[in-house]
Amino acid sequence: MVFKCQEDSFLKEFQTKIVSCEYATLDWSGEDNSSETRQLRGFNVVCENTILFPEGGGQPCDYGTINGQQVRSVVRKGSTAVHFVESTSSFEEGAEVQQRLEWSRRLDHMQQHSGQHLITALFDREFKYDTTSWSLGSSVSYIQLSTPHLISRESLDLIERQANDLIREGREVSVVLVDPETALEFQDARAPRGLPKDHEGQARVVRIEGIESNMCCGTHVNNLSQLQCVKLLYAEKVKTNILVYFVVGERALRKLGEIFQREQQLTVALKGGAQQHLELVQKLQQNVKSTRKSFQQLLKDFATAEAERLEDLSKSLRPKYFALHRRDGIEVDFINTFLRHAPEEIFYFLTVSEGVSAGSTARGHMVLRGDPALIQELGPKFLELLEGKGNGKENNFQGKINNLANLQECTALLEAHFKPKKSIVEQAASAS
Repeated sequence: MVFKCQEDSFLKEFQTKIVSCEYATLDWSGEDNSSETRQLRGFNVVCENTILFPEGGGQPCDYGTINGQQVRSVVRKGSTAVHFVESTSSFEEGAEVQQRLEWSRRLDHMQQHSGQHLITALFDREFKYDTTSWSLGSSVSYIQLSTPHLISRESLDLIERQANDLIREGREVSVVLVDPETALEFQDARAPRGLPKDHEGQARVVRIEGIESNMCCGTHVNNLSQLQCVKLLYAEKVKTNILVYFVVGERALRKLGEIFQREQQLTVALKGGAQQHLELVQKLQQNVKSTRKSFQQLLKDFATAEAERLEDLSKSLRPKYFALHRRDGIEVDFINTFLRHAPEEIFYFLTVSEGVSAGSTARGHMVLRGDPALIQELGPKFLELLEGKGNGKENNFQGKINNLANLQECTALLEAHFKPKKSIVEQAASAS
């Protein structure tokens, strides 16, 4: 069956009758599939015909209303379109209802879908690359080309330029209904997916004047000028294929607006115009790298000084254990430097973690060094308390930790083991 939405993609309102209505639920994650999934209650409604496109051919379904009630999903089952209507009241069979289309979503989908047909045809014409699939995303779409060769920026610009030339020419886009078993027109149509197994009746062939014919169930513009413009963003290799990302029409304008807004924000943040942004960012990166290198050296010097302070103590004054916890970052250079210079006979409980701003859930690294028996006793306990993973061998134990809330409890276990023997516990933090 050819639905009303496929006969006239620009029809925004339509009066029809209810064929069936059954209670149903729908797991819904928002219009852009980005929010948390929630279960909606309503009804699966079948009408005599519909202007709301059911998902298919790589194109998401339309949204709209039936008698003012929100339609959250439309799927095709054989020759019928099933609308999920979020409503507390059902519809009577045979009742006349008014369908209204969410036009902004339909226009967006038409622009991206017709744009995909045009881009696909041009890649085939210029490079003989077949489009094996495509994806209409919520902000950016892509086609998958059956070639292992990465497409250069020059090639993308060539296809983009040709597409926009054809848009300015205003080539006609038309739909022809044909019998797939007998029609000659069908033989030359591109059909990457083939007809669905449950397809009934005539097939639709979408034609771009002088460019191509493509079997397709989706909604389309009727003139390339309605695409406004095409922008090919970039290409990337995925396994043995190439994905080409693009935006068409209103999406291109929105993308330009987003980019310009970010450019203005960067101009304020970097205190330099757009032409200087790259240079200023590179200079900042170099400064951060240099500062980080100096900071790491200071940490190593501090670790060495702390270890040498213990080394300088006479053996009778040295503590039985030593705990040191720093929150300057999760790199373990500080611990490694400290242990290289620290005396061997002391039991060490050392941690480094993310900064104070990360709170008790800061990630970090823990190292124990000392008596092997005590290592095997305390190591697993500390990891459990600090929600970490790790292991040990002989007199060393280390692991990654994810929660510092129980750090004091770990230290208390250490104190209980050595009590009443002399101890030193140092709590050092970068913020102090």
